[in-house]
Amino acid sequence: MQARRRAGLSQRALAARAGVPPSTVARIETGALDPRIGTVERLLRACGHALEVEIDHGAGVDLSLLDLTLAMSPQERLENGMAAARVASQMRGAARRG
Repeated sequence: MQARRRAGLSQRALAARAGVPPSTVARIETGALDPRIGTVERLLRACGHALEVEIDHGAGVDLSLLDLTLAMSPQERLENGMAAARVASQMRGAARRG
C-alpha cells in the first residue's frame, strides 16, 4: 500500500493505528481480501490521508447519440419520439400476445 509506505509505517503499525488485525492489512495488500469502504477509510486516515469520491458523470455514456438528437430540429425530435412510442406500443402488444 503506497499510503502506508509514504507514511513510513509497517503493516503492524498501520494495523494498530487503524484498529484492525495485522493480517487484515497484509491480506489487503496482497489482494487476498477486498476490504469494505469503511476499512479503507480507516487505513487511509491512519496514514494521514483521506478518501475522496468523485462522481464521473457520463462514464460509459455514448454522447454521439445525444449530439445527434441535439442537432435535430424540435419537430424532428417530436417525430422521433412519436415513432419510438409507436414501436414500444407494438412491442408491448406483441409481448402480451406471445
